[in-house]
Amino acid sequence: MRVRFAPSPTGALHIGGARTALFNWLLARRHNGTFLLRIEDTDRERSTPENVEQILDALRWLQLDWDEGPVFQGERADRHHEALEALLNGGHAYRSSATAADVAAYKSLHGAERGFRGEGWAGNQKEGAVRLRVPAGGATVVHDVIRGDTRFEHVHLDDPVIARADGSVLYNFAVAIDDLDAHITHVVRGEDHLSNTPKQLLVLQAAKAVGFGADAPEPLYAHLPLLHGPDGKKLSKRHGAASVQELREAGYLPEAVRNYLALLGWGSGDDATVMSTDELVKRFELERVSRNPARFDEIKLRWLDGIYIRELSVPELADRVLDFLRIADPAAASAAEADRDLLEGAVAISREKIHTLADFWPLARFFFTGIAEDASARERWLGEQGVSMLNDARTELSSAVSFDVPAVEAALASVVERHAVKPREVYQPVRVAIAGTTISPGIFESVALLGREETLRRIDVALAG
Repeated sequence: MRVRFAPSPTGALHIGGARTALFNWLLARRHNGTFLLRIEDTDRERSTPENVEQILDALRWLQLDWDEGPVFQGERADRHHEALEALLNGGHAYRSSATAADVAAYKSLHGAERGFRGEGWAGNQKEGAVRLRVPAGGATVVHDVIRGDTRFEHVHLDDPVIARADGSVLYNFAVAIDDLDAHITHVVRGEDHLSNTPKQLLVLQAAKAVGFGADAPEPLYAHLPLLHGPDGKKLSKRHGAASVQELREAGYLPEAVRNYLALLGWGSGDDATVMSTDELVKRFELERVSRNPARFDEIKLRWLDGIYIRELSVPELADRVLDFLRIADPAAASAAEADRDLLEGAVAISREKIHTLADFWPLARFFFTGIAEDASARERWLGEQGVSMLNDARTELSSAVSFDVPAVEAALASVVERHAVKPREVYQPVRVAIAGTTISPGIFESVALLGREETLRRIDVALAG
């Protein structure tokens, strides 16, 4: 089995493209096949080295390794030209000077459903665009693993332009020749390519007829359903993250993203949701891919990412947090890595509350950088009653025999009991005093991690106003 992922480097790798890459990768790994990476860089203006690197970086982050490539389509121009000349010489293609207006006039005369034949506009065989000659009568049938057979009647197909007048080949021709030369056995891509497939099959068949890739297989096709947002509309930036880079910047784990993308349009058959990459490889089958559009819901991804975060050991999660912060906030990374024990302690008491790596620093930064400036939190919780509760809490904490989590909980609970108030009337003033905000990991765990000396110091600062 030989599969390929062939993105156009015109921007960041879209989530839909990432799913296509993943499905190809899973298929190759499932069957001990070969995963080829091809960069379709024929759009010279948009296919920049920076855009190529964005795609490679996204695939590396997702840990989708390729076995061959990257092959750059633009570097195969000589091979494309050789195949084009062979089709012209073999009578499978011809030059035509027909314009868009000529095509429109033909359709007006014969009907919009009638395929355009451009030989009536043939030039002197040296000028004009090159069109592929679609066979008269019959049909091209696309055998699709997901959608079944789709029949394209030749009478409805235009003779497609496969090269411009200057000799530069067009997408459908280049793709077909590249797949042929690479002996691709399965083409797995989005359903938006379905209309291209009969054209590419016709190119493949014509190329084989003139001796190109005579021993290469005709690929089996699988066209994946489109991705929609939760509202059922085509996935775009209005739904949140739309690219792999944006998911990375939002703090998601690559293994969670792989798991979630695999579930978009594919099911294991037993409603399993959380699956390791090894398990995905063992279970993946193209036949289980749905024909219906799949919905990308970032809320569900956050939930799944939280599960993966909680499965990491504390040291591993601390390393992941640091790696994320080094890119997202270098100053925060420097503060966090200055005290490894404090970092691991903060990670340990935060991981039940966070869903992405990006959630950690806003929740736990006060351990490393001091209290935040949140005037509304101080106004709400450090009024006259709050200061009174905070005074009593300080007394109990200062006299506690030990300062572990049970001891801190007992000390603060005694203040709640003595004043017969709701727990938050005591816990929130303490939280604002040590963190500056009303949000932190568990209050008992936070106080214990800060330690007696630092906790009392921060409370004293708060009491001093």
